[in-house]
Amino acid sequence: MADLHGSRSQLPLLQQHKEKHFTAGDIVRDIIIGVSDGLTVPFALAAGLSGANASSSIVLTAGIAEVAAGAISMGLGGYLAAKSEADQYKKELRREEEEIVLVPDTEAAEVGDILEQYGIEPHEYGPVVNSLRKNPQAWLHFMMRFELGLEKPEPKRAIQSALTIAISYILGGLVPLIPYMFFPKASEAVLASVALTLVALLVFGYAKGYFTGNKPFTSAVQTALIGAIASAAAYGMAKAIQPRQP
Repeated sequence: MADLHGSRSQLPLLQQHKEKHFTAGDIVRDIIIGVSDGLTVPFALAAGLSGANASSSIVLTAGIAEVAAGAISMGLGGYLAAKSEADQYKKELRREEEEIVLVPDTEAAEVGDILEQYGIEPHEYGPVVNSLRKNPQAWLHFMMRFELGLEKPEPKRAIQSALTIAISYILGGLVPLIPYMFFPKASEAVLASVALTLVALLVFGYAKGYFTGNKPFTSAVQTALIGAIASAAAYGMAKAIQPRQP
């Protein structure tokens, strides 16, 4: 009776306590993947072509083609990855269902092993195991989450991931190409592209650090540095292998 009274007395506290957790982790991850590659790859391509003395129109054409191909490739990769996760979850779900039916005692022992890892004694987790055995659906979800570490994927996760990555790649990829739309000389456009893209990388890196729980300023500097190194390497390589004019 005391335990029941204590549980009831805690309900108002739980109702008053509102936790704010960030629950859009998968979407943010897809955005980070798309934007980071979208900013870096076309940036390096544009810098490399500029180093080869290509005209702004050629750089712009090649850049847009790369953005289109990259968005399709990255989006397809995101789709296949999410689809594989969903297929793996279904496969393991069927296996756990069979084990609960065919070897329930073994599965119950596994529940005990899992709970022991959290410091729960056998006489404490015994009622929990018995309760789960009376509710096969809850038992199944318990095993999927705590034994296999698998969460049920969203039904439309694969399509959502593909679209998010592809759109993010396009938005990121267009940033370094914007100057080439206004400067006919690639030598002038590349300077504006470097400045614009580095600013975008700093902003993106800061936002990435903020949402992922890392140090925003450190993340901003690291992201911008990676983009700068990639573009500088492409530009230098193009200059090095460019045939000399007679």
